[in-house]
Amino acid sequence: MSTPEPLESLSQRELRNESGRVLRSVSEGHSFVLTNRGVPVGRIVPLDAPAQALPITRPARRTGGWADLRIVRKRTTQEPQSILDDLRSDRA
Repeated sequence: MSTPEPLESLSQRELRNESGRVLRSVSEGHSFVLTNRGVPVGRIVPLDAPAQALPITRPARRTGGWADLRIVRKRTTQEPQSILDDLRSDRA
């Protein structure tokens, strides 16, 4: 198994000023790590590049949210329009 070559770093300014050169390089198969003020923010890779396998360390779980509040909805026989009329009458 071959080790992947290190990706060339490319700043946001270089991408803006030299976009033609960067696009030609990408079309030739080169990949870049895009940085903003020295902080890596993304990758620019050719479309036909194999996707990296992301290891799953643990399955996703959903915790919290509205379902945990166990809100009981009250049913009403009143029409929504009459409820709105009652609320609006308080403003007048």
